[in-house]
Amino acid sequence: MADRRSVLKYLSLVPGLSGFASRPAGAVPQPAGGRDLFAELGVRTFINAAGTYTMLTASLMPKEVVEAMARASTQYVNIVELQTAVGAKIAQMLECEAAMVTSGAAGALTVGTAACLTGTDRDKILRLPDLTGMKSEVLIQKSHRYGYDHAVRACGIKMVEVETAEELEKAVNEKTAMMLFFNNQDPVGKIPMAEWVRLGKKHRIATFNDASADALPVDNLRKYTRMGFDLVTFSGGKGICGPQSAGLLLGRKDLIEAARLNTSPYSDTIARGMKVNKEEIVGMLVALELYLKKDFEAEAREWDRRVETIAKAVKQVSGVTTKVEVPEIANHTPHLQIAWDRSKVRISPPEVMKRLREGSPSIEACPATDEEKLVFTVWMMKRGEAEIVGRRTKEILSAA
Repeated sequence: MADRRSVLKYLSLVPGLSGFASRPAGAVPQPAGGRDLFAELGVRTFINAAGTYTMLTASLMPKEVVEAMARASTQYVNIVELQTAVGAKIAQMLECEAAMVTSGAAGALTVGTAACLTGTDRDKILRLPDLTGMKSEVLIQKSHRYGYDHAVRACGIKMVEVETAEELEKAVNEKTAMMLFFNNQDPVGKIPMAEWVRLGKKHRIATFNDASADALPVDNLRKYTRMGFDLVTFSGGKGICGPQSAGLLLGRKDLIEAARLNTSPYSDTIARGMKVNKEEIVGMLVALELYLKKDFEAEAREWDRRVETIAKAVKQVSGVTTKVEVPEIANHTPHLQIAWDRSKVRISPPEVMKRLREGSPSIEACPATDEEKLVFTVWMMKRGEAEIVGRRTKEILSAA
């Protein structure tokens, strides 16, 4: 999950939608055969040196996932039976009580919150977001407020901010329905996750950990439910490389049951529109199977090779320096930061980012790019693209 401010900054750098769509497609290799609809529509494709951002369609699905979804599209099934079977399989794989496939991690936030408010009470399910006479407050650390609050607030709740354990103890009351934790903010919050879970157990309040962008290292998929969080969500279409519109909700069996009753295919529910079809459900299952079997050490070596390829190319320009950073939690992959002496290279990082985007092939840099540095991530690149990114960036810097 991206930092909210970096995403807003990124949006300001993206041209208007009409201009965005009218640019010619970049020279990214296309599958053989069939229609190239992006080219027909005049929508550009690009090399993804940015990362798993929703605006940039996040990740690409492995062929096994695409094939599973294509096969699923040729047959009818009962969606409730399918969700039950796949949920049981995922729960077994991730060693948690229960699981379901959701409409992304944001959808998981909504249905998970709804579950904590209604349980399986049909009358309460029908009433959301009217919480008259119901629990109506969600506790959250002030430092954990973020750009996905709306998925929780859509259920009608009031966010109650706390900063310390003492403040939380005072804030707990008969209206408290849930305690929300944003995993990426654990280092900056005053209540660490283990203490958050302990306080939730003490007061018998469900704890929900949003770990949407934190599927790396892979042990995270089991770590947080083992710690005792009642609900945990991961994005399905980021590092796991499942359908971009799918996610995982893991946790207590009773809450997963309630979450399912608050969404499609059940009519007149708060999340009826957050539909997950049969193709996405089986695609998410296959993506997770592949992810758990992946050789992460080999993948890390390839990422390091790509980073070194780009760094070696750009450092041929006088005044250019590079540094590699790996975020502690979210998007836990190498981020290559490129900086330069502006007296020697007279161009700003945002301008380089713009020229990369407008070039052919089009290249998207990371939204973390600012006036001081250009940032690339390499984990969503295809084979051979690091060489292109390095060459194009070197050309732009050399010309400046």
